[in-house]
Amino acid sequence: MMTDPIADMLTRIRNAVRVERPHVEMPLSKVKKGVAEVLKREGYIWDFSEVTSEKFPHLRLDLKYGPNGERVIRHIRRISKPGRRIYNRAVELRPILNGLGISIVSTSRGVISDREARQRNLGGEVLCEVW
Repeated sequence: MMTDPIADMLTRIRNAVRVERPHVEMPLSKVKKGVAEVLKREGYIWDFSEVTSEKFPHLRLDLKYGPNGERVIRHIRRISKPGRRIYNRAVELRPILNGLGISIVSTSRGVISDREARQRNLGGEVLCEVW
């Protein structure tokens, strides 16, 4: 039984990037789809798609690499965990690496990046950091 599906998603992405896989698949959920939309919007992945199979649907992420094979996603880390949830207001969301990275935040308006949350003046649960 999996207690933290978001951490499982991030671990699958981290492992796939380390061995330079072109894509990675994981079970589909609304929050994972929201995280994938933010990663695509911020330029960390090429695209994502929902793959329907016989048993249950999957989420497929097409990972992005530089022209010489360098990694676009260098670090991806879970912040809010099931044992300790981390909530921040919009003014408490600080830029990651002076704006070179992002935090992904789950708000009342959906899953968005920290930049969008500051622009919309929304706070929420900080899911992860990517740079």
